[in-house]
Amino acid sequence: MAGGAVASAVAVPDESHALARRTAGPTGAEGDDAWRTKIDVHHHVTAPAWVDWAEREGLLRRQELLWWARWDARSALDVMDRVGIATAVLHPTMQDRYRTPAQAKEGLTVVFEALTDLTHEHPGRFAFLCPALLDHPEVTTWALRRAFDDLGAVGVSVKANYNGVYLGDPSYDRFLAELDERSGVLFTHPLDLPGRPPGVPTVAGIPNFMCDFALDTTRAAVNLIRTRTLDRYPRLSVVLPHAGGFLPHIATRIGAFGDFCTPPIDAARVRDYLHRFYYDTAGPLSPACTLVATAGADRILYGTDWPAASADIITGFTGPAVEADHAFTDHQRRGIYRDNALRLVPALKRACGTT
Repeated sequence: MAGGAVASAVAVPDESHALARRTAGPTGAEGDDAWRTKIDVHHHVTAPAWVDWAEREGLLRRQELLWWARWDARSALDVMDRVGIATAVLHPTMQDRYRTPAQAKEGLTVVFEALTDLTHEHPGRFAFLCPALLDHPEVTTWALRRAFDDLGAVGVSVKANYNGVYLGDPSYDRFLAELDERSGVLFTHPLDLPGRPPGVPTVAGIPNFMCDFALDTTRAAVNLIRTRTLDRYPRLSVVLPHAGGFLPHIATRIGAFGDFCTPPIDAARVRDYLHRFYYDTAGPLSPACTLVATAGADRILYGTDWPAASADIITGFTGPAVEADHAFTDHQRRGIYRDNALRLVPALKRACGTT
């Protein structure tokens, strides 16, 4: 999750005015329609029912939960309405706390029940991802079948690394093969870098979400390139959060020095994978010229990082970063807001009530 805990953001005036014009009221223009029907592919959820269960199991203490784990539907819907989000794709959090496979299966059952109840209570407003627990492979296989075949999950959420083993490692091949068979969409997310106690800053005074999270994503992406994962699983799609971390900015560096990797990475493969990954705008998105040039606007999806990113950050930075970025045409912006996600994840059409 990105840094929503910081003090309320001060919006950039011109960009905030652009956002305010959008929220003032419907005009009937195609651009306004697109703005009001956004799909947020990066929305974290800690289901209150799961928190109750996890506290009974001794997996957490409610009073110690950080801001991003205090989710409720009313606040989420309020932010969504304020920024024109029609549907949010929910990423369940804290699914790495289970002690045993049996406990993991029980916890996921609670998660699935809570999320399906939520989608039924608010039709068209929420879709959800199946959490993958790569340290419990048998449970993950069960969860994929349950979530996709019975409950209508639209993709899978997975951490960039598990105990220092990054996506792309051969130990995850079974999981990736199962996703490939389903033409699945994998949404990865960073956390603290391996080798450090959770939550302890790598550099004193700099929260890990500021820099380390972007490096975590970049490591996963480079490892996927190094191991030719998308060549081995061609029906698999991978979404990199926070605009791909550092990947778009160091793509030339990877191509130039790829011979130092084992096995070597050539520049052509780097360019190919840049156009095969997808990227979201959560973070917020930095000026998009580099990302558009290296990947293309049709690979960019709208994401907010709620509630890790506060309402002030979403309205003051995340929204304006897309709305006022001169790298995007109106047509590309419409794709980022909605069309790219529907093309990538056809199951979202059902979840959104879109034919």
